[in-house]
Amino acid sequence: MKLSSPLIEIERATVYRGDTCVFTDFSLSLQEGEHVAILGPNGAGKSTFLKLLAGEVHPVPNDETSIRLFGEERWNVWDVRKRLGMVSHDLQHQYMEKVTGLKVVLSGYYASIGTYGHQDFTYAQIACAHVVMEELGIGFLTDRRYGEMSTGEQRRCLLGRALVHDPIALVLDEPTSGLDLTATFHYLDLVRAHMQKGKTLLLVTHHIHEIPPEVERVLLLKQGKILQDGEKRAVLTEASLSQLFDCQVVLAQANGWYQALPG
Repeated sequence: MKLSSPLIEIERATVYRGDTCVFTDFSLSLQEGEHVAILGPNGAGKSTFLKLLAGEVHPVPNDETSIRLFGEERWNVWDVRKRLGMVSHDLQHQYMEKVTGLKVVLSGYYASIGTYGHQDFTYAQIACAHVVMEELGIGFLTDRRYGEMSTGEQRRCLLGRALVHDPIALVLDEPTSGLDLTATFHYLDLVRAHMQKGKTLLLVTHHIHEIPPEVERVLLLKQGKILQDGEKRAVLTEASLSQLFDCQVVLAQANGWYQALPG
């Protein structure tokens, strides 16, 4: 695949969460059209990386530090949140139980948590939200309250929220965590369908089975440092994963998918 312009460029960023230094001199570049998985255990820095993209945390000011999104060093947080369709665990737990499925999807237009009276939606936007929900198989959730949905239904509504404004890239945080096998397979099929339509995927996870066959590049992240970064086949080895997770790992492969088993 011919790669396009840089989507994300982070150079020598030092980032704190409270008094804890998560990243020191952290650098990472991702291209538009490049499907990438960032794999790491809990505490690796995955959540901080996502908050950095969302503008919720910032690097320590330094002349050698820069963050460029879509080629720009100065960017509007709300604009970026629309161009990067993000679905995270934090997001899933922030929605009020009474919000309907349609309003969850519509909230993507404003990158807000739910909809508010001062927000205006055009007929075209509402129609688009309905189309997205039908494509994701959740048209029946239009009027259902968020708190009455299953975890898988909530996750698909949030995917609809991310897709409704037609973002350049999808940024997914452990997308199938908490889903049963059927819901997991269905969700990953939906994600792959949008990758095949041209959406760039950035997957952040500790679940190896979530990495679709279309992902070409994998980064191994541990304690705020990139251990390996390269072609999936070269990076996803038993030795490297055993080092990453501090336990003996045996890999199984089938149809482009990977699964980790106890060593």
